[in-house]
Amino acid sequence: MDTWVQILVEWGYWGLFLSAFVAGSILPFSSEAVMLILIRMGASPVWCVVAATLGNTLGGMTCYGIGRLGCTEWIEKLGVKPRQLARARKFMAGRGAWMGFFGFLPTLGEALAVMLGLMRSNVWVVSLMMTLGKLLRYLVLLWSFEGMTRIL
Repeated sequence: MDTWVQILVEWGYWGLFLSAFVAGSILPFSSEAVMLILIRMGASPVWCVVAATLGNTLGGMTCYGIGRLGCTEWIEKLGVKPRQLARARKFMAGRGAWMGFFGFLPTLGEALAVMLGLMRSNVWVVSLMMTLGKLLRYLVLLWSFEGMTRIL
């Protein structure tokens, strides 16, 4: 994993975008590490947040797309049992596309995005809410990092 982080850091903003895309999809990856290393190396925090937010949102929207395909067999191959799907549908009923905001949550965010796609939630509201949630996440990370570097 360290080698991948190193390669992505060398690619700069595009590497951060790619790492955030992977992290936003169903594959586990730490885009936060890439972002913080780039900022520590002098990259623009604003452009890092933009690249990470866009990449992570597009990764999350791929999960939405998987759900939108409506193939529950694929979703079950990802380790989700039919009973879990039924419980998730029940939980999501009435909440809908606004739940896209919580797409930034590890593991749960991907599951939410898949369920939103499966339930045919409004793609525009989902993408807007997902973007806002992920933007907020990266801003909090940036502000935390900036505060820690000032202390040290």
